[in-house]
Amino acid sequence: MLRARIVQAARHARQYSTKSTQEKAQEAAGKAFEQGKAGAEKIIKALGPLGERAGSLLGAYREPIVYNFAVVRSLAKQVYVAESLAPPKSAAEVKAAYREIWESALKWRQLNFAKVGVYALEAYGIFKIGEILGRRSLIGYNVQ
Repeated sequence: MLRARIVQAARHARQYSTKSTQEKAQEAAGKAFEQGKAGAEKIIKALGPLGERAGSLLGAYREPIVYNFAVVRSLAKQVYVAESLAPPKSAAEVKAAYREIWESALKWRQLNFAKVGVYALEAYGIFKIGEILGRRSLIGYNVQ
């Protein structure tokens, strides 16, 4: 459902892409940055000297971190609204959810081992691809 909305929004953006929409997008990004920056400042003030020290240790990374935090927050908010998510309305719902998780954890012996094996193989493959990319060589390290 979310994917369909994203595709629809992309089509809409292609059809009506004008300078004003680009300016609006830049304004929204700037506003998100300012909100994130204000939020970070509040956190730093709340933490006192420890927060100021942590903020100063970030140095040049501070602004990108604040911006990325604002973007993630905005995206999470959009997903929350689009998927009509809501917190549990009663303690019984929370208890039922945890009970279900606990019961499935107790039934670990009834797992489909073929499915677990495929997941493990996928994880191993992704790890190996990361190793190859990190070494920048298919076999071993380039020692010169």
